[in-house]
Amino acid sequence: MSSEASSVSEASALRLIKVLTLWDLVFYGLVLIQPTAPIPLFGVAQKLSNGHTVTTILVAMFAMIITAFSYGRMAAVYPSAGSAYTYVSKALNPHLGFLIGWAMLLDYILQPLLNAIWIATAIHSRYIPRMPYNVAAFLVVAFITSLNLLGIKSSARANKVLFFTMCAVVVAFLYLAVHYLFHTQGWAGLFSIQPFYDPETFHAHRIWTATSYAALTYIGFDGITTLSEDVENPKRNVLVATVLVCLVTGVLGGTEAYLGQRVWPNWHMFIELDTAFMDICRRVGGVPLFEAMGAILIVACLGSGLTGALGAARLLFGMGRDGVLPRKFFAHLHRDTNTPTYSLLLIGALAYAGAVSLNYIGNAYEHAGEMLNFGAFLAFMGVNLSTFWYFSIVQRRERRRRLLGDVVLPLIGFAFCALIWLNLNIVAKIAGGAWFGVGFLYIAISTGGFRTAPKTIDFRES
Repeated sequence: MSSEASSVSEASALRLIKVLTLWDLVFYGLVLIQPTAPIPLFGVAQKLSNGHTVTTILVAMFAMIITAFSYGRMAAVYPSAGSAYTYVSKALNPHLGFLIGWAMLLDYILQPLLNAIWIATAIHSRYIPRMPYNVAAFLVVAFITSLNLLGIKSSARANKVLFFTMCAVVVAFLYLAVHYLFHTQGWAGLFSIQPFYDPETFHAHRIWTATSYAALTYIGFDGITTLSEDVENPKRNVLVATVLVCLVTGVLGGTEAYLGQRVWPNWHMFIELDTAFMDICRRVGGVPLFEAMGAILIVACLGSGLTGALGAARLLFGMGRDGVLPRKFFAHLHRDTNTPTYSLLLIGALAYAGAVSLNYIGNAYEHAGEMLNFGAFLAFMGVNLSTFWYFSIVQRRERRRRLLGDVVLPLIGFAFCALIWLNLNIVAKIAGGAWFGVGFLYIAISTGGFRTAPKTIDFRES
């Protein structure tokens, strides 16, 4: 018994060691978001904003920095996996927390769909035009699903190599774009307020509509908070890291978009909106930069699709195992590969069906991205509201309230995120609303009209 107690004590001590520094967190966050985050969005964002993508990225950055501040504060209070789901459940209400978790589940399911759409579009429009989009989408989804069924995972080393390769290609683009603009238009080509504000095309409503889409640039920053238990001085470093990651992403993404707009100001002349940035790369760097940018984007989307599909399947497995979803189907594991086979096949089927059906009603990538933002911004609103409630209401007798940090900032963050969420397109609102409605009915029935606590969702599975 004494040896068992000793081993448990040693294990507990090991878990309490704080090994991650502030810069480890910042690097992790940038890897999650990726330095190319705004590039696949660029063409559609230009169309939605009437040529003001930079403005939409900066507006979204303002909302994300405040939200990142709220995430950092709540991570110091509840340093555990689950992120927005945990904060809303514990600070506000477990039923509200379940609904936020249900909305987050939609994001997990949509991530492989989003990546599959972009790769299929690139194959169809850039590399093999004779291949129908539906066929390309099927091959991409089948490839991602097959690798996950075989239990093949990307390594951390491979992800780092890809990250630094992306950085190299982005730096090459920045240099070549500046060189191109200066040698074709001089200083006037490099410095202009037109990407921020063009009085001939500026429209406030379109800016907000485009911002709800361009906010995809920042999706993933909240993953930093899941490392709270392993961070040196988590109360400070998690908060600072999340804010810094959003700031760096906004500045870098804004610079990429600014140069892209200056190189190719006439967005309506793009060959294909989803892969528009590749045309810009060809203009400033010729075929080598065109091919390099296309290659890293495809590889990045494949890697993100692989991890996204596996994360979603494991989350469904956890919900099946805990009885939130039907156990017989979702809790199934393959004996040899230890993978949730049925859940992976379901994710693959949903990804293909979504890629095909969304393509029939418009720009598939745009619709999938805004559907993903439906759940993401519900979570962001929940975190901002939780921050306000916990520090202004729950803790009002135990500590001195700080008006700016406890009240003003989280409420401004909530309002900005709500405004962006309300400007999502109608497809996202209908699909996301239907999904949210199913979750509401489920929890209402399973808890006897909200009289008992809901079953928990274990996001550590993802």
